[in-house]
Amino acid sequence: MDFRTFGIFDAETPADDALDAMVADASVYRIEAHTDLLFLRRHTWARSNIELDFGGHRMVTEGIEKNSHDNPFGAVLFFRGEVTDTLHKHTLGAVMPDLSDLFEVGDSGAFKVGQWWAVESDAVSGKYEKEIQRLVQVTDIVDGSHIRVNYQVGWEMAAGRTLTWTRVNPVDRAHVRNMVFEGAGDDQYTGSHPVAYEYAVRCDVSGIEATGTFWPVVMRRWCTYFRTDRCSLANPTSVTWGGAGYLTQQIYCLYGHVEDCHTSNARHLNDFTASAYCYVTNCHGDGDDQGPFVTHGQFEHDLVYTGNSGLMTFANSGAAWGGAAKRITVRRHSCSWFVARVKVTDLTLEDVTVIGKKSLDGSGMLWVNADGVQLRGCTASGPLIVSQASSRSSRPNVIADSAFSFAAGAEITKANVSAPLTLSRTTLRGAEGAAFNGTGPLVLDHCAVTGSAQAAPVRVAHAEVTLEGGTLRDTGVKLTGANDQRLTISGTRITGTNKDGAVLSRAGADRTVTWQLTGLESTASDGDTAHVLLTDGTNRYRATGCSFTGGRLELAAEAFSGTGSHLLHSGCTEDGTKRTAMPEEGDRVAHTAGNLRF
Repeated sequence: MDFRTFGIFDAETPADDALDAMVADASVYRIEAHTDLLFLRRHTWARSNIELDFGGHRMVTEGIEKNSHDNPFGAVLFFRGEVTDTLHKHTLGAVMPDLSDLFEVGDSGAFKVGQWWAVESDAVSGKYEKEIQRLVQVTDIVDGSHIRVNYQVGWEMAAGRTLTWTRVNPVDRAHVRNMVFEGAGDDQYTGSHPVAYEYAVRCDVSGIEATGTFWPVVMRRWCTYFRTDRCSLANPTSVTWGGAGYLTQQIYCLYGHVEDCHTSNARHLNDFTASAYCYVTNCHGDGDDQGPFVTHGQFEHDLVYTGNSGLMTFANSGAAWGGAAKRITVRRHSCSWFVARVKVTDLTLEDVTVIGKKSLDGSGMLWVNADGVQLRGCTASGPLIVSQASSRSSRPNVIADSAFSFAAGAEITKANVSAPLTLSRTTLRGAEGAAFNGTGPLVLDHCAVTGSAQAAPVRVAHAEVTLEGGTLRDTGVKLTGANDQRLTISGTRITGTNKDGAVLSRAGADRTVTWQLTGLESTASDGDTAHVLLTDGTNRYRATGCSFTGGRLELAAEAFSGTGSHLLHSGCTEDGTKRTAMPEEGDRVAHTAGNLRF
């Protein structure tokens, strides 16, 4: 049926009664619009197996009835499934492992294959910190106390945790397509938006072009199996009110795909809150200072983003919701800012490009959590920042084949990074006084680090530092840790100088530093630059097969006076290199035999 059957031929006459009549008729499975339409009411239905196609015509809402307080489901078209009074609650007697689809329910006789249930865990702490909130379907009655559902959990659940099940009759296959929506009003009461779903499955939205909306254009909660594609939003009423100005928000959602969507000057293009196994493809946000792509941080997991553009920030809504996400993959993405600094576990970034812009302070950064993070082929015009807020992962933290730029004094690793971190075949430009302030093992594997002859060297506090191959130009390594440190260099080439006039040095004398140099090639740009500068503290120094050109070596006796110190300098070449200080040889000091000095 279409609206013309009811005498609606334009947007002058309200079309609400006609729409309600068609949706209420069970024999109507498709509703079409062939003209612009005016709607003045906010409609709620539990109707399934229906498609509303507005044919690319305008939907206007000027003068629509007021919405209730804080109600993003007060859309013109709201499909909501039936929530029954059937509840089932069970406390787990055993651990439920990550990726399990087998649920302990106590009495499986309360469930039948094919039923839909809203299941949620009790909160870890507070009110909102819940790992499981999903609309799932029973697929198997395994035994008297276990069922299987169409969802593999993303978080381990400990024995003693409680799951609450609520029986639901969801809306099924109610689709909305092809409209130009013009929002009205300027606040949460007078504003309008086209579509919302709650307790719905297999409900798709496509081809909505929206402007001037308040709440999300497509609002979903407790939804499973859906697509949102070829939708857009430009210039919503608000981008600062909580929850307003979105293209689409998904809360407690599962198996969704958002594709070929676009926003301009909006808040979020896509928000996943407590959602899992969803995909975002070829979506783009401009005027993106508010952040087109976000997750809320309420235990989202297994999300994939491919071929999108726009600012991205994950799990960043605050600790009250858990501040956590797991197994998120981003491929071929371009943005002005990427932040995943809280408890984001097993984050994978491939070919991500971050380019800062003058209109957004702090843009250009790429900030990640050292908990199974892996980057490959990524670039950022601003700093790379690595911090650590969680330690759930079993996979290594690796940044490979990437390039980053820094402002003077940038902090690359935060002091809370205790996990091992490897940078492989990565370029660090502008590392002028940059700081690696973490404590865990740090490896620079065939990396290229450049600083400035007028700036301080790189400061490193990590307990174990390894430089394997690669180059350092106009910078150096100054060890600044609070506890004992070990620096291992093998096959690295260092050239130039820095503000300190020392390529390898240390700060502070109240700890032991082990220096293991093998195959190092160090070329100083002037005679005053020290390849190695050690004047105090306890040092265990071994240099074998190294090449020093120009500059000087200053290994003061005071740096090797303790019983824990030793110095072995052997098999090295010193081409025009001055020894401005060197301790006398003895049982723990050897530096004369086996070297070439010319």
